[in-house]
Amino acid sequence: MMQLTGQAETLVLKTARELAQLSLSTAEGDFLGAEEDLLAHFGVSRPTLRQAAKIVENDKLVSVRRGIKGGFFAARPDAADAIRTLARYLRMKGGTLSDILVVSRLVSEEAAARACSCADETLLCRLEGFLAGVDSNDTPGAMIKAESELVEIISRMSGNPAIELVMAIGFSFGREEREIGLYREPEHRQTGRLLHRKLCLAILDRDEEIARVIMRRRSATMLEWLERESGVNA
Repeated sequence: MMQLTGQAETLVLKTARELAQLSLSTAEGDFLGAEEDLLAHFGVSRPTLRQAAKIVENDKLVSVRRGIKGGFFAARPDAADAIRTLARYLRMKGGTLSDILVVSRLVSEEAAARACSCADETLLCRLEGFLAGVDSNDTPGAMIKAESELVEIISRMSGNPAIELVMAIGFSFGREEREIGLYREPEHRQTGRLLHRKLCLAILDRDEEIARVIMRRRSATMLEWLERESGVNA
């Protein structure tokens, strides 16, 4: 998009803010108006409105549809988009899975403890299903996928959106860590499966203390493996 300076930039950003506010004042999917309607509403030129709309579209707050029944519609950002953006930012800053684990250890323990109180039958069934398939995870790829799935289930069982966000960033990192050799060793996969099994059983038994201990051990074990791998590749 063409860069703007001075008064033109101020007007585009001002229009973008007002368009975003208009979207947030309505429900997702609501019709905000045709282009001609919004030109009159904001009192700006067509190029200004279109550049402002691109900014708001990038923020996932507006959807612009073309055609006879087209126009501007209220939208909302997808959680997955937000998580990918955060994960991408951390990677650009040199962040690693080890950094995520260091920060998220206490969050993970709290998630495990809160999951013990979960009464959502769908999530409990998912955890039981995960437990039933633990022994089939015998390749590095399968173990990384299992880690990500277990983290997602437990974070949702916690019922805390902030916990879900923090753990989802780790989940996003974990899916991309095949190249570092995590779970490459058979004994690591065996240890991982054992920790998965114990963690699932503790949560299903509603034993908060044991769930915390196992989650703490899981984080410490993975950090040890990652640090060792880093040392080998240094």
